[in-house]
Amino acid sequence: MILACHNLMKSFGERIIVNNGSFHIEDREKAAFVGVNGAGKSTVLKMIVQEEPVDGGSVILTKGKSIGYLAQQQNLESGNTIYEELKTAKADLIRMETQIRTIEQELKTLSGKALEKSLEAYHRLMSAFEAQNGYAYESEIIGVLKGLGFTEEDFSKQTDTLSGGQKTRVALGKLLLTNPDILLLDEPTNHLDLHSIAWLETYLLNYPGAVLLVSHDRFFLNRVVTKVIEIEHGSIQMYNGNYKAYAKKKQLLRDARMKEYLNQQKEIRHQEAVIEKLRSFNREKSIKRAESREKMLEKMQVIEKPLDSAPEIHFALEPSCISGNDVLSVEHLSKQFDGQFLFTDASFEIRRGEHIAIIGDNGTGKTTLLKILNGILAADSGSFTLGTKVQIGYYDQEHHVLHEQKTIFDEISDTWPSLNHTRIRNILAAFQFTGDDVFKRIGDLSGGEKGRVSLAKLMLSEANFLILDEPTNHLDITSKEILEQALNDYTGTVLYVSHDRYFINQTAGRILDLVNRTFVNYIGNYDYYLEKREELTATYAASFDSRTSVHSTGGKRIPGSSAAKSKGLSKPGEKLLEEPDSGTISAAKLSWQEQKEIQAQERKRKNELKRTEEQISHLEERNTEIDLLLTQEDVYTNSVKCQELATEKTDNEAKLEVLYERWTELEESDI
Repeated sequence: MILACHNLMKSFGERIIVNNGSFHIEDREKAAFVGVNGAGKSTVLKMIVQEEPVDGGSVILTKGKSIGYLAQQQNLESGNTIYEELKTAKADLIRMETQIRTIEQELKTLSGKALEKSLEAYHRLMSAFEAQNGYAYESEIIGVLKGLGFTEEDFSKQTDTLSGGQKTRVALGKLLLTNPDILLLDEPTNHLDLHSIAWLETYLLNYPGAVLLVSHDRFFLNRVVTKVIEIEHGSIQMYNGNYKAYAKKKQLLRDARMKEYLNQQKEIRHQEAVIEKLRSFNREKSIKRAESREKMLEKMQVIEKPLDSAPEIHFALEPSCISGNDVLSVEHLSKQFDGQFLFTDASFEIRRGEHIAIIGDNGTGKTTLLKILNGILAADSGSFTLGTKVQIGYYDQEHHVLHEQKTIFDEISDTWPSLNHTRIRNILAAFQFTGDDVFKRIGDLSGGEKGRVSLAKLMLSEANFLILDEPTNHLDITSKEILEQALNDYTGTVLYVSHDRYFINQTAGRILDLVNRTFVNYIGNYDYYLEKREELTATYAASFDSRTSVHSTGGKRIPGSSAAKSKGLSKPGEKLLEEPDSGTISAAKLSWQEQKEIQAQERKRKNELKRTEEQISHLEERNTEIDLLLTQEDVYTNSVKCQELATEKTDNEAKLEVLYERWTELEESDI
């Protein structure tokens, strides 16, 4: 164990952050610290690194172990360039190298005991330098910088001139290069693009030390962590597994507690009704029986109703009118800044009802494209056309659509003067703004609060074409899930930019990847993009065809491109005509009897596959039940029962291994 927190206590006034919270981190363990916005995750991290005092309890770091901390906000004013700033992480190695070079020069002039002494020091330093991979520190710095999305042209930029997000990336790179025994990372993916997040995932998975990170990126958490520590209503709980496993176990436990609570409430109501009936008899025996039952009720340990994680935002997106089938047509669009092209000759079309995600590295022009479509920026060349009855609703990640000097209430009432006071109050309450909160000034709000105001305006707009720029930024996981549901229920058209891979998987049916100044089109979600990315990027983005800058995959093409027209495809959703494969031709030549035989074998295979899946499902559900039983006091205090359940689970695991193998054989068999 490298870090242990025992009975932590922290409150701000009457607000309790953590009450007797305990957790630990093992050597090399990768753990997530999760909870809704405002639950106290960042506060606990600051308590661990002693930036925030504890009110009670203790934080114990194993003797001799080092700790590294990345806060959400960074203030780099060293005057260094980006490269120089990261070199400071290797200051000890650089000093060691300087000493080695100095001794090498001195050796030429020494003899006797002085020479022996210098040689001894030289060999000691060389051994330490090589053990710390000293010869590779410069390439290590470059690798980290490029992994975090910096180009070689960026290396010479002054850190004082960087944006907040760039400063955070520099601080993260510097921290990774110091190689502490445990890393504490507060929202490390906030300012990273998709490739940098994927690089960081691999880096952390291979990191030799322990990691405790705060993140709302579910895809990232599922890939990296093996333990989840949750803070909720001041209480801290630990769960083994990644985020998906945690969410499943948490729901099972909550359902079990709710069922227990409801059963007890039912029993209490039953006993109260019996007591009332016995008293109504007004006889000595019946009254004594009633009193006996009352005493039993008084001694009953009442189960508290499980609390919800946090107040949720409640909203639905519904267009006021239906647009035409053709929502947007982009033709030969180009844009450059300071002589550098972002995208060139881009042409694509969007049809009603499509949900499209735009992805790509930072600085490639994704947000710029959205601003052009919203009339905020002008394109250098080309044009775009909106379809019939198209009404745009725009969500801006920088929230320029909000007025900094207005209150939240005025922001809504000035935009929709027909709404009365009560209606505005109800709308804002659905987005967690109640009481005097509605009179807060927009300029004083946090990023998450501004995001909620923008979502409220988006809902009220009743637009049929939503254009969203990083809509999940600053949202906690619960709020992301609510937004996902709202978008999936939305009957209009959606075009958005996002780095949230889980969100993209849940809401997008098509992806436009902005790479090498062109858009590569994928008919599918993020998992499909990952499967086809290498192949399609090499085919389309590496050899750019000036006639069209949107290239299609998945058996479809975007209309408007010359590639689509050459295949005779003029409407989205139409499949390309394909030649029948040899398997189809061979099947046609089979006799009727042979075909019947094959069909019978296929039915048999499918039936066995179904039975196998049912057996797997049954055993997995039973193992989940066993895990739940082992958390109950009357079970885990009974050693005999524990042993029985453990043996049963071991047997189930062995059966599952056989079933998984059989399922694979059946699934992959080609009858």
